[in-house]
Amino acid sequence: MDTTTRPSTSLRPGIAPEWILDPGGPADGQCRAGDRRARSRRPLFRLLVTLLVVGTIGAGTAAAVVTAAVASRPDYPGGVAVAGDDEGSAAARGGGRPTAEDGFIADGDSVAVSDMSAPAVARLDPALREALQRAHDTAEEDGIDLRVGSGWRSKAYQSWLLREAVRTYGSAEEAARWVGTPETSQHVKGEAVDIAPYAAADWLHRHGAEFGLCRTYDNEPWHFELSPSAVEAGCPAMFRDPTEDPRMQG
Repeated sequence: MDTTTRPSTSLRPGIAPEWILDPGGPADGQCRAGDRRARSRRPLFRLLVTLLVVGTIGAGTAAAVVTAAVASRPDYPGGVAVAGDDEGSAAARGGGRPTAEDGFIADGDSVAVSDMSAPAVARLDPALREALQRAHDTAEEDGIDLRVGSGWRSKAYQSWLLREAVRTYGSAEEAARWVGTPETSQHVKGEAVDIAPYAAADWLHRHGAEFGLCRTYDNEPWHFELSPSAVEAGCPAMFRDPTEDPRMQG
């Protein structure tokens, strides 16, 4: 998300069923108050959850459910030029698949948190990038390779994701549960990152508060944002999905 961290390409595999279907709170044990009953899911989401639980798909397959569904489509219709976007990006020029210059990371792939040759990493907020590196170094001591499945995205890339999400889910309302607009997406601002593989997302879910890295949405266990106050106070309560996030209402 934010396909949509207050955060880009498919569901993180291997996540325990209770985490997907009834996600817990962040590392300090907080969770969002109120109704936690499962909301209806499209068939594609149910299928992906099943694949995650049984371990059929590999750890790199993802960053957000919509991107998983559409990023590898052969009928990619071309980019949408968005004011203020990088004119050098393929998506901004139109007529082609989004590229690394748009922050695109192919489905099933991931990049190192230190890979400054990848715009998805290099264009992240420096404070977020630094926290990720510290988390990576600590996770490595536990045998965990914390990597980036999706990070910064161009406005054109985000616009394409949103358009495809509407096509995939059938309505703008359902798409909004997974993909932000170019104006509201924290990925476009460089303030959100999707973590791969499963083991790394799970590790960061449990230890992220130590580095000020927190999950934002119950329905996106891969999505993390920087919350410096979490180091002392613990991660804030999560939103059920991006539609509850005031920042996404613009």
